[in-house]
Amino acid sequence: MKKGLFHDCVQNHRRLSGEESDIILKKGTEPPWTGKYTGHKKEGTYICKQCGAALYGSEDKFDSQCGWPGFDDEITGAVVRIPDADGVRTEIVCANCKGHLGHVFTGEGFTSKNLRHCVNSVSLDFVPAKLKKGIYETAVFAGGCFWGVEYFLQQEDGVLAVVSGYTGGNLKNPSYEDVCTCTTGHAEAVRVVYDPKKTNYEKLVKLFLEIHDPTQVDRQGPDKGDQYRSEIFHFNDEQKLIAGKCLNILKEKGYKIATKLTPASEFFDAEDFHQNYYFKKGITPYCHGYEKRF
Repeated sequence: MKKGLFHDCVQNHRRLSGEESDIILKKGTEPPWTGKYTGHKKEGTYICKQCGAALYGSEDKFDSQCGWPGFDDEITGAVVRIPDADGVRTEIVCANCKGHLGHVFTGEGFTSKNLRHCVNSVSLDFVPAKLKKGIYETAVFAGGCFWGVEYFLQQEDGVLAVVSGYTGGNLKNPSYEDVCTCTTGHAEAVRVVYDPKKTNYEKLVKLFLEIHDPTQVDRQGPDKGDQYRSEIFHFNDEQKLIAGKCLNILKEKGYKIATKLTPASEFFDAEDFHQNYYFKKGITPYCHGYEKRF
């Protein structure tokens, strides 16, 4: 299985890259000190990369000095323990999709609970919100400056968190300055985590197509450049089908749609300055607005 290729998972789970598949499906281990959540300290919830199940709260994360994210507790019922065949270690998997997370250890004395869930960062996603036990879904959209897209989607009922960032490019961990050179291939995008019991992917796609102009090519209002392109990044065949249907509706109405439909790839969070931008500034978007199209 080649690295970087994405493969469909069953039950409409997220596509996994080669590296993700090697760890989540084939029970591999990422090299120590390489995972993006090893030293991560933000408040929120860690969810399963494959299915979106809430697994760990940030309040249970601690610095184990072992090279992988460590947790001394899990969200009740979210993690299953399975003794390894050699009888030495105990594997931990997501209770919902059985994706491999890592191993659990006791008696090390790191915290008062005397427990360490040693988890691969690759098996996790982080949501900057306190989530209860459950399954959550993710959407990624690019439609011009991420400040405006974030502003409108944050206000939608059922949306739990919206993170501005960069995706679709060829540079790992790009900065805002990198993306602005128009040489990395990244789009300014938002990652939306939502409760599927309160909203759905089709509703979010339609809203996205109504809060920006999907007919503009490599721009949105006064912002010009390929990082401002209109694009929907889908995680599985179901999302691709739904997004394609929405785009076709607009095409049949006469819109000359420029929005691309692309398999999701790695998403990199933008700098803290860009998160919740309009709410922190107390102003409204300058190049986004709402126009009913459906």
